[in-house]
Amino acid sequence: MSALTAVLYAVLVVYLGGWFLGFWVGNFALVLFILSAVTGLFWLAERFHFRPARVRAAAALEAQRAQRRAELNRLGISQVDGDVAQARAAVLAQPWWLDWTAGLFPVIAAVFLLRSFAFEPFKIPSGSMVPTLLVGDLILVNKYHYGIRLPVLNTKVIANNDPARGDVVVFRYPPDPRLDYIKRVVGVPGDEVAYLNQRLTVNGQPVPVQSLGEFYDEDSLRYAPQFSEKLGEIEHRILVDPRRASYFGNGTPSFPQGQGCRYVTEGMVCKVPEGHYFVMGDNRDNSQDSRYWGFVPDANLVGRAFFIWMNFGAPGRIGAFN
Repeated sequence: MSALTAVLYAVLVVYLGGWFLGFWVGNFALVLFILSAVTGLFWLAERFHFRPARVRAAAALEAQRAQRRAELNRLGISQVDGDVAQARAAVLAQPWWLDWTAGLFPVIAAVFLLRSFAFEPFKIPSGSMVPTLLVGDLILVNKYHYGIRLPVLNTKVIANNDPARGDVVVFRYPPDPRLDYIKRVVGVPGDEVAYLNQRLTVNGQPVPVQSLGEFYDEDSLRYAPQFSEKLGEIEHRILVDPRRASYFGNGTPSFPQGQGCRYVTEGMVCKVPEGHYFVMGDNRDNSQDSRYWGFVPDANLVGRAFFIWMNFGAPGRIGAFN
């Protein structure tokens, strides 16, 4: 069993190492599920087999000690050297391979359940959500806000709220579901979303914007025009340069469900299909989003981002955000 435990942890180290070095895309939810299952089996084996066996062995040791003392007393010998307490402790001690499996099961299972059904941490890797979220922000995502989903499979089993315009959502990237993306919902099912001449319009109504001056982007080391934008009840900041033209192509886009969209010289217009959402980054000129690769299916939703719990370069950013 010790050899099996060593092999399991060696495979885990290789997998995580290759993931960290970029040799393959990892699936942390799957890793936690497998670890929970494997350590759970060891925990059950420890509870119902290994520990009872050690207890029986310790009891046998005590019985042998009592029998030996009785025999010596019968012979008139009352002084007996030796103490079985140390030997009993050694017999009852949990071997290292159970410490690293059964002993870790409660912690791993708690993390798996908390991450799967309550809150999951993410790190912002790019500047597509500047100025709302900066590179290096560590955020929390509410996993149950949009419904309860089965871990790993991401299948919704209990419905809850639907994404609303203005929500910041984490989702599995439609062209490659192994990757997690974060954007802001600007269009819900049935909406007609237009992004023309750097202005966002939803169902024929221009989204209200107000100039906030310039924002200094520390990543690009340049200033960018900053605006306040209001989507539904949510007011947030965006970066967009009205002088910078956006070109998406001409005609109908090739992404799935793209027949309801059209590219024109000024930008694009899209009808959001049922069960899908149109998302955009707050850094409008530097975001690969629904304008380029299409809609986010409801099945791809991971959760609603709502809180920055740490930024090691700027601790003052901790707190809720829109």
